[in-house]
Amino acid sequence: MDEAADGTPGGEPTDWRAQFAEEARAGHPDLATLCLLIGAVGDPALGQAGIDEAQIELDRLAGLLPFRPAGPRSWATALAELLGARCGFEGTPGDYRRLDSSLLPAVLKRRRGLPILLSVVWMEVARRAGAPVYGVALPGHFVVAFGEPGAQVLVDPFNGGRLLTGADAELLVAGATGEPLDASMLRAADPLDIVMRVLNNIRAWAAARPERSDVQLWAVELALLLPAHPARLRYEKAQLMVQRGDFLGGARELEAYADVVETVEPSSAEAIRGRARSARARLN
Repeated sequence: MDEAADGTPGGEPTDWRAQFAEEARAGHPDLATLCLLIGAVGDPALGQAGIDEAQIELDRLAGLLPFRPAGPRSWATALAELLGARCGFEGTPGDYRRLDSSLLPAVLKRRRGLPILLSVVWMEVARRAGAPVYGVALPGHFVVAFGEPGAQVLVDPFNGGRLLTGADAELLVAGATGEPLDASMLRAADPLDIVMRVLNNIRAWAAARPERSDVQLWAVELALLLPAHPARLRYEKAQLMVQRGDFLGGARELEAYADVVETVEPSSAEAIRGRARSARARLN
């Protein structure tokens, strides 16, 4: 019996990108599903079985909470005890050098990852258990919050779920930006903004490794499937296509991007069309 790339019997390989686009445009996009689909694109060997296994693991972890905490601090403490102390979810500086630190299925297995992916684990486990939880996109360091704004309890999953004081949050922001903490930084992060930040991390990882332009390209392509994205991502995609030898496809993308920017930056549009002509010339 033939098998698809995802290990299911027969048929064509699963189109993870189409599933990602559909979920991203849903009325209430599911954060875990989107992050798992990123993992499936990043690791073709994962398959549907790997996605199902990851969802089961999130459910299992939520079921390990021994009681339903009474308030935000109790929730934070209970999750820190379970995920940080008992299960060992945390991060190290070395995790920033690994692609799988940005892939949710791998983070669930390794119990290591970037702050934002560890925060996704916390949020998804806590949400399944009924906690009032959401992500907080502090500049340079993603964290998790329990409770209502103004009375929220912040925790840092990268540090095993350490509870953060207001001063701790101010230090994190000052260290990343040199600016003071603003109340707007403590708002609940939108799931699609979280996904874009995950993809930005993957793009940055790959951009520092020119031999992994394949990774940068698929991260850009997934970002372009989100309902809201910077138009300049189309230019990045075109450059990557040319870099990887797809001169004709890259030229078409450059011309399409030039059409987008022409009304506001006509000189830039002409320069981009010049790059498109140069890309086409490389076919000769």
